[in-house]
Amino acid sequence: MSDAADNSEKDNHAGKDPPKSEATGPPYFVNIEGTQHEWDEPTISASEIADLGGWEPELGVIEIDLRTNETRTLETGEELELRPGKGFAKKIKWKRG
Repeated sequence: MSDAADNSEKDNHAGKDPPKSEATGPPYFVNIEGTQHEWDEPTISASEIADLGGWEPELGVIEIDLRTNETRTLETGEELELRPGKGFAKKIKWKRG
């Protein structure tokens, strides 16, 4: 390939995000009772956490901040905003409650 062709191809991609592919996997990970689950949406509800964890939503969901060890019980139907990447699953986890 000539230098002109190389530059033309670089110019076509300049300033653009790289194409997303299915091979990169889901952008979100949630830690439920010590098991990391993949999640494709930027939010998750308390009932979805319970479903992923394998228990009835009526049992409740407790959120644990792993940095401070503080806990709180999620409200029924509460929606939580997730952060992309595996790091989030190392800071927050949920358990039945």
